[in-house]
Amino acid sequence: MAAENRIANPPAIEEMPESAPAPSGRVGRILAEVRRYPLFPVVLLLAVMVIPAIFADWIAPHDPKLGSLSAKLQPPAWMEGGSTEYLLGTDRVGRDILSRIMHGARVSVMIAAIAILIAGVVGTTLGIAAGYWGGWVDGLVMRLVDISLSIPIILLALVIVAATKPSMATVITVLVLLMWSRYARLVRGETLAVRVQDFIARAQVSGASHRRIMLRHVFPNVFNSIIVLATLNVGFVIILEATLSFLGAGIPPPEPAWGLMVADGRVLIASAQGWWVSLFPGLAIMLVVLSMNLLGDWLRDRLDPKQRQV
Repeated sequence: MAAENRIANPPAIEEMPESAPAPSGRVGRILAEVRRYPLFPVVLLLAVMVIPAIFADWIAPHDPKLGSLSAKLQPPAWMEGGSTEYLLGTDRVGRDILSRIMHGARVSVMIAAIAILIAGVVGTTLGIAAGYWGGWVDGLVMRLVDISLSIPIILLALVIVAATKPSMATVITVLVLLMWSRYARLVRGETLAVRVQDFIARAQVSGASHRRIMLRHVFPNVFNSIIVLATLNVGFVIILEATLSFLGAGIPPPEPAWGLMVADGRVLIASAQGWWVSLFPGLAIMLVVLSMNLLGDWLRDRLDPKQRQV
């Protein structure tokens, strides 16, 4: 009888209350919503990077290259001794931090756009050729990719700067030499999967040239992956450009580059006076990179049919 009662009335299973989810669950849901609706990262991107880059000449309150020694190391406006004339304070030579951040956004946008465009075109072309033709073409391109990925980028930048001089062209050259291999490897893998599809065989049977097949059939099927990679590379390019400028191998002074601004204030970080010189350009870099990474994740989920089904 006791056994029958235990079978008829099994012990109740305690359930976790749904009204008190773990903190990690809340964070996960917030991140999921941000990835699902990319309005937040897009707004950050436009506010911190694109809008100042386009309208810096009109909305910047001061000339980013000219300063006043009488106003050097002036704190932000909300601190004691600050002024509304310099909302984010000034640097060691009296230049306005806010104006330099706005014009620095233009430098970052130009470098990112040019470097990603050139690297994307070169890498996509070589990747499609390697995946479509195979054989020695594939082997040659992949060995070049391996060589590119094995080169220490900072050392390469320092060598190029030693041979020439720091400039925007130097930074773009280093970025292209680094990034084209990423596009080539990604596109080559996508092309290998597309090449065995039936519509490629039908195009070959119908007499379409290899060039037409690669342009009209292969490229559109790998384009989504290229867009996602390019979006994710924007943050990477900005960080690398800032790193090179910080080390003196990037944009030369007195150009308003975010990496240069961080480098100018590094000796003042530990002191109570001047910490804002590095803090605000560093925050600008963080917001832009975070925005582009979130936007890239959202694009990947939206453009990938498998992710949309999930």
